[in-house]
Amino acid sequence: MKSVVTFGEIMLRLKSPQHERFFQSPLLEATFGGGEANVAVSLSLLGDSARFVTALPDNALGDGAVAEVRKYGVDVSSIKRTKQGRVGIYFIENGANQRSSKVVYDRDASSICLAGPKDFDWEAILADAGWFHVTGITPALSQSAADAALEAMRTARRLGVTVSMDLNFRKKLWNYGKKAPEVMRELAKFVDVMVANEEDIQMCLGIEADVDVTKGELSDAVYEQLIGKVRRMFPQVTHVAITLRESLSADRNGWRAVMSGKNGFFSSRKYAIDDIIDRVGGGDSFSAGLIYGLRHYGEAQALEFAVAASCLKHSVPGDFNLTSRSEVEALLKGDGSGRVQR
Repeated sequence: MKSVVTFGEIMLRLKSPQHERFFQSPLLEATFGGGEANVAVSLSLLGDSARFVTALPDNALGDGAVAEVRKYGVDVSSIKRTKQGRVGIYFIENGANQRSSKVVYDRDASSICLAGPKDFDWEAILADAGWFHVTGITPALSQSAADAALEAMRTARRLGVTVSMDLNFRKKLWNYGKKAPEVMRELAKFVDVMVANEEDIQMCLGIEADVDVTKGELSDAVYEQLIGKVRRMFPQVTHVAITLRESLSADRNGWRAVMSGKNGFFSSRKYAIDDIIDRVGGGDSFSAGLIYGLRHYGEAQALEFAVAASCLKHSVPGDFNLTSRSEVEALLKGDGSGRVQR
């Protein structure tokens, strides 16, 4: 089966230990992560061939980021090493109970922010690909990064490569003079498979959601209507998946998803996720699971696989979903007891 190519930023992730506040102790745990890198790692661990494309400085920090992705079997041969820019950083403080988690970005002038369409040979990169994935985070970084993402999507469409996008609205990132819908509506014209939540659809595409998540769980009919608005605006889209997170506290979430595909509307089972270890990367693990599922299963099973994979991610510290296909399939079969496997 042809490979999946993802394009975006990988950052140095600095986290306060366990559930401590920032600098409560003089320690920060250093790992790496970022939306599209997370998807590539997850797909590789599930068993698909994955290639991650980005730009990184030619220094020790860049070397560390490349090595971290490579060790999980991801193809890093298309990563551009440059003398411009730096490795972006994000700081995270894990919340607990009613205290929310906090994320602070320090990624201005990173190498990927400075990169543009001419820095990547998309014809060559996508020549043996069957799928291309990007998130709404990449075009939020800079105009040149948005242009690079658009060029990649145009090339993928021309080559017959399936294109997926997780809209992933990040208010803190849209700072270079354009509003998200100005950019994202153009990119959405080249998308086949779209992943989002109700806020992403409203803020990235300018489509009114008519959904008030503060009033409790809404019927699937509301989300089916919302997806219908998306598909009428972008008729080439074949699948729209909406993730539905019920945030009871920082530690307790309800998690499920719905999807409209080629063969109808589907609603997944709901998982009650208690004692969350790390929810960062949960949406990326869903995207990876959906990509894998749509490549290997039918639509209904693909949605269930994606939700189960993402459910397991909440038990894994760090950005990456270090979960195998067999573990996801075991959860799908009802083995969610957490019993020791001997």
